[in-house]
Amino acid sequence: MKILNAFSFNMIGSYPVSVNAEEVDVVTVRELIGSNAESAVGHADTAAVFADVLGISVPCARVNVSLEKGDVVIVGQYSGPRLPEGASKLPTGAIIKWLKVSVS
Repeated sequence: MKILNAFSFNMIGSYPVSVNAEEVDVVTVRELIGSNAESAVGHADTAAVFADVLGISVPCARVNVSLEKGDVVIVGQYSGPRLPEGASKLPTGAIIKWLKVSVS
């Protein structure tokens, strides 16, 4: 399973598809991705904050993502002040909304 910091319809490999997104809590995220998630988190500071929140390694990986029918990914949607350079903790007042995104 992949973990991403953003979702775009440019990631869809072929159409028609349906995309379903449901909000999940951090415990569910840990259960879904386990210890072998493939990171597609393209910013080092965001990856570091995700790793801190989840308690697992989330490397920065600037990769292209192509999703097909049957794929499920976790998207961490950061909301808050701009992360300071070198951030590794979630800033005060910031949140991460975790979404389980399924393509069918």
